[in-house]
Amino acid sequence: MKTKFLSAQAPNSISHAVDVLKEGGVVAFPTDTVYGLGALANMPESIERLYNIKGREHTKAIAILIADAAQIQEIAEEPNEQVLRLARRFWPGPLTLILRRNPDLPEILSPNGSIGIRVPDHAVARDLLRAAGPMAVTSANLSGGENASTAEQVMEQLKERIHLILDGGETPGGVPSTVVDMTGEQPEVLRSGPIGEAEILASLAQSQH
Repeated sequence: MKTKFLSAQAPNSISHAVDVLKEGGVVAFPTDTVYGLGALANMPESIERLYNIKGREHTKAIAILIADAAQIQEIAEEPNEQVLRLARRFWPGPLTLILRRNPDLPEILSPNGSIGIRVPDHAVARDLLRAAGPMAVTSANLSGGENASTAEQVMEQLKERIHLILDGGETPGGVPSTVVDMTGEQPEVLRSGPIGEAEILASLAQSQH
């Protein structure tokens, strides 16, 4: 396929991206960390395409991006007070929370029943998510390849594999999000990132007073 390259500032760029997604396509777009590659979260065939495009193992879950914390109920089983505390404190921002997946979502998203959720702090990403709804999003690169912080870097790795790249300029972060597993009795930091473990623990400690 020919990959379309479109400025995120172009008229109707978001609505065009939504059309591509609704037709089962995948779209690369900027986030506050790195460029993401996304499909609609309720379309198993599109999510399968994400795995194939990246060469990603199906044992690795794909995270969900949402436009704001209110959508967390659509993606996860009942979030507890600790989850809501972290969401209020760090979203939008580079924090992915691992929660129990809502069983209504496609199983292909997460073989073990848990799911990562995040609200990105990037205007283009949130405009797209508001228009499209929750999206399954992984970094816009080949598995094992360099993370892409520009649309051109996405094109170098994924051209002719994906339908559309929304060019929103260079991403401000360049470092993938901090990942915290909230499915056990105690929160566990699985991947360190822009938000430090000390900040997370301090925020949770405040909720216990």
